[in-house]
Amino acid sequence: MTGVVVLGSTGSIGRQALEVVSAHPDRFSVVGLASASHASDLLEQAVDWPEARVWLADGRPDDLPDSRWAAGGLEELATQSGADMVLVATTGMAALPAVLAALAAGRRVALANKETLVTGGHLVAAALDEAGGDPLDRLRPVDSEHSAIWQCLLGERIEDVRRLVLTASGGPFRDTPPAELDSVTPEEALAHPTWRMGPKITIDSATLVNKAFEAIEARWLYRLPYSRIDAVIHPRSVVHSLVEFTDGSYKAQLGVPDMRLPIQYALSYPARLPSPARQAPPQEWGALEFSELDQQRFPAYAIVRAAAEAGGNRGTILNAADEVAVAAFLAGSLPFSGIAGTIGQAVDRWGTDAEPSLEAIGALDAEVRAELSARFGMVGAA
Repeated sequence: MTGVVVLGSTGSIGRQALEVVSAHPDRFSVVGLASASHASDLLEQAVDWPEARVWLADGRPDDLPDSRWAAGGLEELATQSGADMVLVATTGMAALPAVLAALAAGRRVALANKETLVTGGHLVAAALDEAGGDPLDRLRPVDSEHSAIWQCLLGERIEDVRRLVLTASGGPFRDTPPAELDSVTPEEALAHPTWRMGPKITIDSATLVNKAFEAIEARWLYRLPYSRIDAVIHPRSVVHSLVEFTDGSYKAQLGVPDMRLPIQYALSYPARLPSPARQAPPQEWGALEFSELDQQRFPAYAIVRAAAEAGGNRGTILNAADEVAVAAFLAGSLPFSGIAGTIGQAVDRWGTDAEPSLEAIGALDAEVRAELSARFGMVGAA
């Protein structure tokens, strides 16, 4: 029986992870639940999983017995006795210390959170190197794109890989002329054509910041340079990513879009189990079309990629600036096309070549958020 801790259990990925666990009660049990908010939802989950210890960022709910309260927060849950797998479905970089603690304690981590590697990839890579063994067994990707790459690499040698090819749906504006993006409304940007996600990741999918963040994830997960990590537009979202090998052949992982599939694979690897995910035969997939990613239409993608390649402390700046810029856009304080410029200006303002410690990451994150939030009249949002 695998004891699973779900960090971010009340969000979309967390809820789907609990569906997967529920489908296989003979293999998985839930031993920890954590949420930033949504106390009533978390308490309902606590009733469904009576063995789970619980943490809520807003403080212990009155209805939760003290014996089930994890006063030490995410790190305590991630390292507790009985925790074999820590599924990270939190937003932002809040779970980075817990991921490092879990890896140091010998736990496996199923990572559905981009920001952990965007801000602290160098720290996570060092922790994996120190732990030894197969790093993709200890840190298992849950993003559909990185799960696809992981599956394509099984049985292959990394030195035989020419490049990794991430697929992007292109979001709601893949055919919108760049000149019209200034007038895009939050409602239009939130209308993703394929996935149903939270507002932050949905806007990141519209700007393609999320795809540039996935390139950063790929750099740390697979230890390949950015020159061997690409992205293409694939509107159907059936091919979740591809790997090109040195002989010119490609491998791809395909399936109808449903996050329960990569979640389950991360939990059950190397076994493949019957899944609650949606399924459809190939004749129902439609045309599998691919096109070049137009960086004029998606300038934020190019800005984030360039900053990532420069390295240093820029991952932390990218994450903080993007979160504030997206919040400003949703609040009506910044046009859609201003998100890319805000990120670029922040990198120019704070970027250095030194890789930061965990403490320095926290301090830089706070500084960037405070200054940008004040600029957009969102003091208190930092």
